[in-house]
Amino acid sequence: MSMISFDQLKSKADSIAIVGLGYVGLPLAVALGRHFNVIGVDVSEKRVAELNQRIDRTNEVDFSTVGDDVDLTFSADLADLAKARLILVAVPTPIDEFRSPDLRPVKGASESVGKHLQRGSVVVYESTVYPGLTEEICVPILEAESGLKCGEDFWVGYSPERINPGDKIHRLETIVKVVAGQNEESGKLLQDVYGTVVKAGTHLAPDIRTAEAAKVIENTQRDLNIALMNELALIFDTMGIDTLDVLEASGTKWNFLPFRPGLVGGHCIGVDPYYLTFKAEAMGFHPHVILAGREINDNMGKFIAESTIKRLINNDCKIKGARIGVLGLTFKENVPDLRNTRVVDILEELNDYGVDILVHDAEADHEEARDVLGIELCELDEMRNLDALILAVSHDEYATIPVADLKGWFANPDTALIVDVKGFFDRAELEAEDIAYWRL
Repeated sequence: MSMISFDQLKSKADSIAIVGLGYVGLPLAVALGRHFNVIGVDVSEKRVAELNQRIDRTNEVDFSTVGDDVDLTFSADLADLAKARLILVAVPTPIDEFRSPDLRPVKGASESVGKHLQRGSVVVYESTVYPGLTEEICVPILEAESGLKCGEDFWVGYSPERINPGDKIHRLETIVKVVAGQNEESGKLLQDVYGTVVKAGTHLAPDIRTAEAAKVIENTQRDLNIALMNELALIFDTMGIDTLDVLEASGTKWNFLPFRPGLVGGHCIGVDPYYLTFKAEAMGFHPHVILAGREINDNMGKFIAESTIKRLINNDCKIKGARIGVLGLTFKENVPDLRNTRVVDILEELNDYGVDILVHDAEADHEEARDVLGIELCELDEMRNLDALILAVSHDEYATIPVADLKGWFANPDTALIVDVKGFFDRAELEAEDIAYWRL
């Protein structure tokens, strides 16, 4: 059986299916839909219904820019996968409570694809995985469910996503796309398909395992650099030195890397290193540096909460029943994404002290925060009679709050305390208002 060709896809004689319509899958489906016939499939009927109404809760796609030239349909019926012969899998790859890879989404997607796999098809995984997972885990599932033989009846490839949620500059079209196929023909097909929409070009990796490894270390590198900044923040805090002042001074050197301390969450940086370390340990290698960085980053929420409590004690504030406001819950600024947000680490630690916490987020969906995290979000005008305020996520909306108004949020303006995780507020403005200020 011959492999699906680029010409067949370009002429729309055959279709492309995207499995998973989240932050990665939806922008990809829209971009490809401008050139090919695309079927976007997601198991969430609610998500599909919203997309059919041109509503995107992730804010990654502005449907006002999606015209009739985009040949794209949305479906919650997995049987529609049988209509496509190039299938791109873009489902999450999270970690479980033990910080081990949770492969249920990618395994489930493989089962669904396998049940409807057609001869001559190519299945491409975009999900972040450890080196070897596509061929060791996904291929056997595809073969078992389809009754077809990989390399003879169908082929696989890997092209890791590089979406940065909320980033309007570094988009699918402007980021070089790494691609890899199990043979030369499938690799060339992926170069042609992705190259149609990615103006920055493609990079053909020599094999699937190399492409998988390249993806997982991209975020591992960032994780380690942030871990260094966080460890420096811990050191400088004990010395009474402002970390951002130090980084601004160091940043005047031409080759100093502009990383900053902070919470490390989300579905990539705080997760991907565990996929690599899981595979390394399974092969008998214990990765000291990577896990040391993870330990530092995973404990920053506890450090921020403890620093807040210490400063309240210094203000002679009774801790039990103290009222603390928290601005921001999502994993990063200006996105509604709550996946693996590490703000919850601050909240859990504060809860252990018996304080009353009010949480506001300018982007998050209230229902999702309640159902997924068990957190009831408040309105901004409820942030009153506070003993402390923690700026956890630097949403743009918070920049519109006049600094002079912040003092009115506190029960005792003379002991007002702001803890700034992101270095978001202007320190001089706050100090001019006699607001005690501490930043990470």
